[in-house]
Amino acid sequence: MRAQVIHHIATLEENPLPLKAVDLPTPTAGPGDILIRVSVCGVCHTELDEIEGRTPPPNLPVVPGHQIVGRVVKTGSGAHRFNAGDRVGVAWLHNACNTCRFCLAGEENLCPDFKATGRDAHGGYAEFTVVPEINAFHIPEVFSDVQAAPLLCAGAIGYRSVALTGIRNGQHLGLTGFGASAHLVLKMVRHQYPDTRIAVFARNEKERDFARELGAWWAGETSEPAPEPLDAIIDTTPAWRPVVASLANLRAGGRLVINAIRKEAGDKASLLELNYPAHLWMEKEIKSVANVARRDVIEFLKIAAEIPIVPEVETYPLESANEALLSLKQRHVRGAKVLVI
Repeated sequence: MRAQVIHHIATLEENPLPLKAVDLPTPTAGPGDILIRVSVCGVCHTELDEIEGRTPPPNLPVVPGHQIVGRVVKTGSGAHRFNAGDRVGVAWLHNACNTCRFCLAGEENLCPDFKATGRDAHGGYAEFTVVPEINAFHIPEVFSDVQAAPLLCAGAIGYRSVALTGIRNGQHLGLTGFGASAHLVLKMVRHQYPDTRIAVFARNEKERDFARELGAWWAGETSEPAPEPLDAIIDTTPAWRPVVASLANLRAGGRLVINAIRKEAGDKASLLELNYPAHLWMEKEIKSVANVARRDVIEFLKIAAEIPIVPEVETYPLESANEALLSLKQRHVRGAKVLVI
């Protein structure tokens, strides 16, 4: 099968073609698994984190990609949830122990044995992939394959992030960084909390224009003060500086939710600007988002279909995966990027 693989760890400045096109044997479905013919796979900033070593794969080479939509080809022994031909989606959760207290509570995202699709196991930048059937999801008919792919990570992690803010209708929400996840959050919050004002912080003027186009109340530079203090902010950037800036924009008792798998080490000096009275006092909170649980994907897909939330998508052929990643690195972002396999 055709595939794109990460073959070594390096920054894109050091290696602007981080993925290598290869032919791999088509995988087989083991007990409890399903074999999927991949139709599309979303491109996520987490792939850059893998390639550049912020969350490196334990073994190389590996096929990245964790926003997968495709059709079931075969089922392994004991796998009965899906039939051949069913359309399914696969998210960041590839597997967990399913026996620890987190898994038993429906918090597989916190499992100490959490395994990620496209990092700990081959993902969707390929013609076929295998996943435990428990971690595959039915895709609502309202979405095309391309539209559905970003919902599986950018959408689901955005849904979890909003829940962790504790935001209520009529309160003010900030979004720092305006890529695939944040633009879906804006669409969802505007529908679910119609009286909530949404402020967007983005360093790129095109991203700010896009946010206003989608209904943002205000959009400005990451370092700018919002017109009014915010009740909660979701930070989706890979840098530390926006964390400090976000804390300054929170009202007393406000909460900052950091939706990023890693922060770039080179930006740590920004933390020296942290001023306790200005940034953390008055019971402000910081909370991180760790992965997604199965119920996040299931619940978000249901809500997204009901609204419906349709992502803005830019497509690339599988052979142009490096181009898509470089564009993401350079912040040429309007919505989500999706590989068509």
